[in-house]
Amino acid sequence: MATHPTFIHPAPEPRPRVNRQVLELPPSGIRVFFDLVAGKPGVVSLGVGEPDFSTPWHICEAGIYSLERGHTSYTSNSGTPQLREELSVYLERKYNAVFDPAKEMVITVGGSEALDLAFRSLLEPGDEVIVLDPSFVSYAPLAALAGGTPICVPSSIENQFLPRIKDLGKAVSPKTRAIIVNYPNNPTGAALNQSQAEEIADFVLRHDLTLISDEIYMELSYEERPATFTSIPEIRDRLILLGGFSKAWAMTGWRLGFAAGPADFIAAMTKVHQYSIMCASTIAQEAAVEALRHGDEDVERMRKEYDARRRFIVHHFNRIGLECLSPKGAFYVFPSIQSTGLSSQQFAEQLLEKENVAVVPGAAFGKCGEGHIRCSYAASLEDIREAIQRIERFVKTICSGTSR
Repeated sequence: MATHPTFIHPAPEPRPRVNRQVLELPPSGIRVFFDLVAGKPGVVSLGVGEPDFSTPWHICEAGIYSLERGHTSYTSNSGTPQLREELSVYLERKYNAVFDPAKEMVITVGGSEALDLAFRSLLEPGDEVIVLDPSFVSYAPLAALAGGTPICVPSSIENQFLPRIKDLGKAVSPKTRAIIVNYPNNPTGAALNQSQAEEIADFVLRHDLTLISDEIYMELSYEERPATFTSIPEIRDRLILLGGFSKAWAMTGWRLGFAAGPADFIAAMTKVHQYSIMCASTIAQEAAVEALRHGDEDVERMRKEYDARRRFIVHHFNRIGLECLSPKGAFYVFPSIQSTGLSSQQFAEQLLEKENVAVVPGAAFGKCGEGHIRCSYAASLEDIREAIQRIERFVKTICSGTSR
């Protein structure tokens, strides 16, 4: 009886238990660094992008009153009609921007969810998104998780961390679907004037793109109010405006944001939101109505305090030899540490080790952030003053060569 050869099939390569794209995604540069800070006593932190103010009490009371009335059920996927109507009034009052609260707005769990919804609703595999460098740490990863390819466009201290149109032109391709911008900017504090905003808007129109504008820091502007893309009528049908309550109203833990834009974009975003989140917190939404109606004085009080801290910290960074542009908005400075000869990671780690001051390495925000550190002046003036003294001592030690 004939025998047949036995074929031995090679064992398949083991498949990872976790999605490969997630495995390959680097962890947040901010979170990695702050793992080093956790539990370390005596640290003065300029690292956290969070107001050191408590949420104004009348806003808290609105949330408490919501609980007392038993308003603890789900809301519409889009958010409560009351909040969307109040937000519509606010945007028209502040920015002369008219959005239909019924069709052109969705309330989200923080501005971060609004950004995630925008990418997931716009992008298909292979689509490219222009991301400015440096930028907030979540932009490129969220674009990648939505199936897109982030294309980074450089900026630098020499051009005040603003994009040059010629660099945007080099980055655009037939695959480009959108551009994400954030002004006032995290981490640099840069802001656009009207002509700069119009140049970007013209670029978007010429290349048939969608503009995602993260304007969560717009209320925290200094010197002059920066331009907003809602002031450019031609871009209106291509603009997704993102915002939230965390920064200006000191409501970080309430986790409430929003997106406003053309009805078809918002319908798509709401559909994704409907299946993934369903709705934002009822209590937070009722508190936000109070913030919009009666929170202007609170915002202005905090803005003035940030402005005083901004001027103090910029002056002293420049005094000690770390070149620092004066930010036009948000609550961050992005001083250069190139004169020390250290990388941003080395500088941040050694500063924490030797002087117990926490800052964020600039490289966490992109390749163009290397050579800088991000420092938040949402800390008290007392903490900022102490941090500056320690940083000056550290820099003198570095420059004298005694730390190596």
